[in-house]
Amino acid sequence: MNVTHHPDARRFVLELPEGLAYLAYEPLAGDTLDLQHTIVPDEAQGRGVGTALVEAAFEHARSNDLRVVPSCPFVAEWLGDHPEQRDIIASGE
Repeated sequence: MNVTHHPDARRFVLELPEGLAYLAYEPLAGDTLDLQHTIVPDEAQGRGVGTALVEAAFEHARSNDLRVVPSCPFVAEWLGDHPEQRDIIASGE
């Protein structure tokens, strides 16, 4: 899946035949991304679309020395299955 980053819209995006899937974020304190909402069209759920979006966001954060706040329940659940990614979670999370 080819996830694209749209910094002006503050989203990681996948364009699908079923519609637009995205992970919305809000930048905090200059070096932190608050991952807020993962949206996947109903028809595309269960195919790894949300996972691809979260993985792209974490890859972006790592490559840019950013921390993340997992406000989105899907992101928090994903982290439960990927504890090795917790090292870039912002303090207090």
